[in-house]
Amino acid sequence: MKIVETGLAPIREIENLWIPMPDGVRLAARVWLPADAEEHQVPAIVEYIPYRKRDGTAWRDGIMQPYIAGHGYAVLRIDLRGSGESEGLLRDEYTRQEHDDGVAALAWIAAQPWCTGRIGMIGVSWGGFNALQIAARQPPELAAIVTICASDDRYADDAHYMGGCVLTEHAVWGVAILGQAALPPDPAIVGERWRATWLERLRNTPEWVAQWLAHQRHDAYWQYGSVSEDYAAIHCPVYAIGGWADAYRNAVPRLLAHLTAPCKGLIGPWAHGWPLLGVPGPAIGFLQEALRWWDKWLKGIETGIMEEPHYRAWMQDAIPRTAGRDLQPGRWVAETRWPSPNILPRRLHLNPGRLAAEPEAEAALTHCSMQFNGRASGAWCPYATGADLDSDQQVDDGYSLVFDSPPLVEGFEILGAPAVELELAVDRPLAFITARLCDVDERGSSARVTYGVLNLTHRDSHLEPTPLEPGRRYRVRLQLNDIAYGFPAGHRVRLALSTSYWPIVWPSPAAAGVTIFTGASVLTLPERPARPEDTALPAFGEPEGATPPSMTTIAPEGGSSFWRHDVATDTAEMTGDYDSGLERFDAIGIAAGMKISERYSITSDDPLSARAALAWTIKRERGDWRVRVEAKIELTCTATAFVVFQSLAAFEGETPVFAQEWNREIARDLV
Repeated sequence: MKIVETGLAPIREIENLWIPMPDGVRLAARVWLPADAEEHQVPAIVEYIPYRKRDGTAWRDGIMQPYIAGHGYAVLRIDLRGSGESEGLLRDEYTRQEHDDGVAALAWIAAQPWCTGRIGMIGVSWGGFNALQIAARQPPELAAIVTICASDDRYADDAHYMGGCVLTEHAVWGVAILGQAALPPDPAIVGERWRATWLERLRNTPEWVAQWLAHQRHDAYWQYGSVSEDYAAIHCPVYAIGGWADAYRNAVPRLLAHLTAPCKGLIGPWAHGWPLLGVPGPAIGFLQEALRWWDKWLKGIETGIMEEPHYRAWMQDAIPRTAGRDLQPGRWVAETRWPSPNILPRRLHLNPGRLAAEPEAEAALTHCSMQFNGRASGAWCPYATGADLDSDQQVDDGYSLVFDSPPLVEGFEILGAPAVELELAVDRPLAFITARLCDVDERGSSARVTYGVLNLTHRDSHLEPTPLEPGRRYRVRLQLNDIAYGFPAGHRVRLALSTSYWPIVWPSPAAAGVTIFTGASVLTLPERPARPEDTALPAFGEPEGATPPSMTTIAPEGGSSFWRHDVATDTAEMTGDYDSGLERFDAIGIAAGMKISERYSITSDDPLSARAALAWTIKRERGDWRVRVEAKIELTCTATAFVVFQSLAAFEGETPVFAQEWNREIARDLV
């Protein structure tokens, strides 16, 4: 990354600024702004998340926020109510209270003597979610947003459900927020009340996973905060950004298709995170692009950004799928509107073992997957750290019902959401199906291009699912995740179907056999012919940013992961351990560290053996002040219920100050 210091206006930093809420609670903000902002007012840009401005996001904040402030903006990193130094309690994600606070914060910021009254919001993940959600509240101060790696639909595209299936990410995300939300505020900011605040947070810890699993349908709980319920409620301009390796990429084309406000979309090759740090690469000069957006909508400067294509995407070239890849070859392509008239459907019919342009006589193929199919899936939401990206699919292809095209005489590219329409019958009332689209090279290596899953009881509705009638024939449509990808000449297109996908998807209560009727089933690919206009697209600059804050490594990081198959018990176990080491923020003296342990196990023929056990240990230290939280979540099941174990322990030094365990059974609701 290019470090940029020259040419930036002098700035000042306010380490902690209290923002009062109507009920008397104060939110804590860190602020960067031009040194003369009170004489020459500037617009403000807000990021509003629970991840601790003081010692959580401080490193990347130090790269981004001074850079933006140096170009004439006030930048505020606000911790949500009940997180970091902010007062009050954090009870769930995306609540009405969170949005009420956000609206109140914007009004307060707009009234400050250094602010012009025009505000933008930006964020990755949680911050991108609430930028959209607060935009839908239409606060008059909010002039534009940038939403990155976020979702417009909390049920269909978040860390809880996919295609009506339960994601194991319930436990992954649940333990992460359980631990992070349990940390105390910094005594250097809040004084002696830090301990009382900490104990209040601990005693009011939510049962995160249990409250999410209590809503297994697309009910009012998920509809609230899903801007897909009413896209027209968003009036301000939206720049929606994602990455093909990220879990939240589908929201970008949906927003482009449905928003009535001015909008742009950008999807690169990246996993979950900021595009200026994007991996797999290439990363881009995201801060320069963001400034073009903010200058247009917050300062009224014509930067030309809205004259450029509506939707820009990284068209990925084929490469072997190996974990930990750093660079995704390809090129930028663009569409002037979305959906695009340039996308043409390429239909490939499912015949026994084959994909072809024409259907053959109908045949019935029955398949029941081993429960540990999914070894090469990677994580549901990759960060491209360690082995969380998908890898060579051959092992999972071997556990699936596979359909291959002949070697391609000519290559072709796709942009959009592939879909498969299946004529099928199932031998159980509850089952799901996974579809993986793969690219198979001349050596037989199989790269997952994209995938999708569908709970077959949700075939007609996510709100009102209905059981399957065993043996009855159904026609279902399964839409895969959006993607841009080029299949080269000589390669084969592969569709792999399975009835399990562990550990991404929680298994059905009983192993199900599915019968696919070939000849009547079809795969549709969104083919995009190459366009000469793509070569004329302006290049993104190289990543720029301010000098990151000084840090000292006290203990190094490390980690390992492995997959093991016990032949005697026919059980597969996936294990991951990560130790961040201990890093000290030199300016404030706080050292931060965490350890993560993940265990997923299942036997080949018993879906009720599924077990996900995760643990986070997080510590903060400065001199004699040492605190630690230990969070654990274990998710198992019976045929009729999910069993959720949650525990939280907190220590001051080595002295226990809090410990609690929660055990809950939540009835399965057609999953």
